[in-house]
Amino acid sequence: MDFLVPIFSPWSAQALPAWGLGLAVLVALGVDRWLGEPPVRLHPVVWIGNYLGWAGKRLQRLTRQGLDEAPDYKAFWLGALAWCAGAALVLIASVLLQWATLLALAMPGPGHWERLGGTLLAALLLGVLLKPLLAWTLLKNEVLAVEQALAPEQGGSLAAGRERLRWLVSRDVSQLTEAQVRESAIETLAENLNDSVVAPLFWFALLGLPGAALYRFANTADAMWGYRGLYQGHNWEWAGKWAARADDILSWLPARLTALLLVLAAGGVSLDQLKCEARRTASPNSGWPMAAMALGLGVCLHKPGVYALNAQGRAPGRQDTQRAIVYASNGLLALVGIAQAAIVLIAIKGLV
Repeated sequence: MDFLVPIFSPWSAQALPAWGLGLAVLVALGVDRWLGEPPVRLHPVVWIGNYLGWAGKRLQRLTRQGLDEAPDYKAFWLGALAWCAGAALVLIASVLLQWATLLALAMPGPGHWERLGGTLLAALLLGVLLKPLLAWTLLKNEVLAVEQALAPEQGGSLAAGRERLRWLVSRDVSQLTEAQVRESAIETLAENLNDSVVAPLFWFALLGLPGAALYRFANTADAMWGYRGLYQGHNWEWAGKWAARADDILSWLPARLTALLLVLAAGGVSLDQLKCEARRTASPNSGWPMAAMALGLGVCLHKPGVYALNAQGRAPGRQDTQRAIVYASNGLLALVGIAQAAIVLIAIKGLV
């Protein structure tokens, strides 16, 4: 029964070797680059959002809608239960898909070339399954679309830029200036470099496809439920608290890794200053990549009345959006390069 590979430790000697893991990541990024997102009806993150929307409506029916200081423990535990039920479904589905994919390792014969072919097939299939949990090309294109919507020589305007930004952020954009629209787009790029790329890859490296899928569930739940107080007429203060804390925990280390990658890409950023600026946001995680981007570009990124990152920096211009994308791209390349080098070292060590 050699095909019954370990589920939550899939990179052991009995399953996919380290170089197969690296190949799966390259396949996922390649599919993201050349083919983009799968159709909406086949997109697992869309399915996750549909579940969270359905569960959230029912959760709100049992949540106190008035804002007061009394804890709503009923809403909290119901929110936790709905989150855990959704997470269980995601884990079961991803474990079964990974198990089915790694069966390719057991199908060939015992020879070297047969094992090599099985590993290549398993890595290819796993990379295709990993791709929908990553969204680098989509993120980059959407940020560029905001900049293009602002450009007057391309028929753009401030109103068009605000409207395009509305696709990316949940805040009210109706009163934002051109600089603030650009700041919001750059902030979104930095924050989602972690949420949509680095963190899923981090958890994939640790726990395989189930790790990446669980992270995307947690991050999507935080985006839909993790609000303080009222949001779109509903009270998420307690109903969304579990979702917010779960995402905080799962994003803690990847967010700091993302910030370090941006520092490496930009160069010349003080780590002490990064630490200081990152603490200016209420979120324990999103401030890190945003602060790294602000310091790297030399601009101020702020949310009016909430925080200002690198307050002494200048307002971002059109060229800063392009530079931000270059920094994010180079940070991602650095991550892939470091990961592939580590995989080679692991493979060499295994041969010694």
